[in-house]
Amino acid sequence: MDNQAIAKVQFLQRQAASLLLYQSVLQAEVGKAFLDLLQAIRYTDADARGCLEAYGIYFKSLAALNQNWEEFLIAQILKDDNPFTRQAQQQEFQNLPACLVAAAAHDLQALQSLYECSSASLSEWVQVVARMPVSPVVWYQEIETQLNTTVETRYIASLQEIENWADAVEDLAAHYRQCGTGLFAEYKAARWLDGKFVGIRHADPVKLNELVGYEYQREALLKNTEFLLSGLRALSVLLYGSRGSGKSSLVKALLNEYSDRNLRLVEVAKSELKDLPEIVEYLRLAPQKFIIFVDDLSFEEDDDAFKALKVVLEGNVTARPQNVIVYATSNRRHLVREFFADRPAPRDHDEVHAWDTMQEKLSFSDRFGLTLTFEPADQNTYLQIVRHLATIAEINISQEDLEHQAKEWAIRHNGRSGRTARQFVDFLKADLTLFNAQNQKC
Repeated sequence: MDNQAIAKVQFLQRQAASLLLYQSVLQAEVGKAFLDLLQAIRYTDADARGCLEAYGIYFKSLAALNQNWEEFLIAQILKDDNPFTRQAQQQEFQNLPACLVAAAAHDLQALQSLYECSSASLSEWVQVVARMPVSPVVWYQEIETQLNTTVETRYIASLQEIENWADAVEDLAAHYRQCGTGLFAEYKAARWLDGKFVGIRHADPVKLNELVGYEYQREALLKNTEFLLSGLRALSVLLYGSRGSGKSSLVKALLNEYSDRNLRLVEVAKSELKDLPEIVEYLRLAPQKFIIFVDDLSFEEDDDAFKALKVVLEGNVTARPQNVIVYATSNRRHLVREFFADRPAPRDHDEVHAWDTMQEKLSFSDRFGLTLTFEPADQNTYLQIVRHLATIAEINISQEDLEHQAKEWAIRHNGRSGRTARQFVDFLKADLTLFNAQNQKC
């Protein structure tokens, strides 16, 4: 390996070491593999096995992500969580500390040097130091430029037009202010688990056009969500009704409808509701709009989750943020489990104001600004849902046969509901597909 190539490797290592804010960009598996490969190229052993192994790890890490080196680096920059990205999403660029902006500009220039070190160059260096007749296979995929490409791909195209990435610091700050950073820049849905957010890589793909019936409830929820997205005061919503009526699907469909407008969904289990005030305070500072989704909500007496949710719905000394609302589903209208023994009687001397206590329990659902009721589906609604889903699934059987089988399915299984309709259509589609495939073989 000639002196010029060695000097280039040393320069790249110094650039990586000089990062002031964006160190985390190179702490993911691909970033570590890149740095390890540079080190192996610079200090290769006699038979170059260490260098070859380092290249293999680098190649595999890119292949596992299905990303080029350039795409990976841009993706890490766009979602990095550091003092500059956090402050950039909370205030205007001109109000950021000058030293923070200067540090970000320095890091962008350093990262540009790493970006310009292509996988092809690394492969050529490995070939030289390992004395191989041909260079190792290069991981590379053609980057598409259609409108539906990722944010990273579009940002690559824009950066290619800039000679010095340090000049892009203001545009990058504007991106953070609009799209946020960290986990919610990468995922459109997350769940709160054991005191931290965990991204949901494969969110439920259900779409609004797949949901039939309950038009009033749907329009009311859509309008309220539009309030949230427009920065207006939106209401927390309780979706109450029978099982399988599509309450949860409607909430999840909102994410697929509005995620491109910075809507995010945070799923919180009932067992984690005690952390709700902490969750809300964290989300308050983010630029996205958040639906905190609590599915199948109900409470027992003296439940700590009851108190935590009450604080979030009613507020306390701290004002409720306008970018966070709660959407909850429940099979219970009043949410709190009720017993006949809870009804106050004259002989009850344990509590002076027993009626007040009972009313507090029963009126808890009133703290949701909007309650949407989902009645059980009648036969006409059930069959309407079946016909709609069958059309989307491109099931080609007569309407009479479809409806007859749908009625039989409802009797044998879980009764008439949107969930039952979905299960029936999924089964029928698979059954017909398998039947047709077997006939083609014969």
